[in-house]
Amino acid sequence: MSTWQRDGRVARPRLVANLGNGPEGVELRAPAVGLWRGAPPPGARVSAGSSLGELEVLGVLHELCAPAQCDGIVLAEAAPHVGERAVGFGELLVRLGAMVTGADAALQPGAAGGAAAASGGALRFCAPLSGRFYVRSGPDKPPFVKVGDVIETGHTVALLEVMKTFNRIAYGGAGLPERARVIALLAKDEDDVEAGAPLLELEPG
Repeated sequence: MSTWQRDGRVARPRLVANLGNGPEGVELRAPAVGLWRGAPPPGARVSAGSSLGELEVLGVLHELCAPAQCDGIVLAEAAPHVGERAVGFGELLVRLGAMVTGADAALQPGAAGGAAAASGGALRFCAPLSGRFYVRSGPDKPPFVKVGDVIETGHTVALLEVMKTFNRIAYGGAGLPERARVIALLAKDEDDVEAGAPLLELEPG
């Protein structure tokens, strides 16, 4: 599928990736044969219209975008590349995992996700579901959060792997301030955590 995107007086060709479902999540595939560059990194959010980099087709550079009804994060195991990569029609570009936030969790001790009160007036951000906890999107990537960071609603704080699907865990929830400072990490990288287990200890930012 090809459309034209107007940028001032310049008309630039645009291609939309093909959407499909695979055994491990949503898959975005190449809409044409070409050279692909500028791939989104693991952990990046991809939604309808998001940039997936550029696809050069027969010497013409196209903006490559995500299709409608697409919303997820790039999984760490999706084939990474640096620079450009030749792709064929229908070849897998990125695989997306679901996103989960604590937005619907209640501020109660022992709540199954979101926030819970801690001693000394601190708050704890808790896992909204059970899974394997990851502090970063890949072995060579920086952690999503560290002690001393000030985070805002929507900030990714971790990935939780559930049945081979990586879920982005975003800060937020009933009773949590819009901004907060991380004062302790309560789960270790690759720990198996249960729903409601504390992940972060926070203070209002």
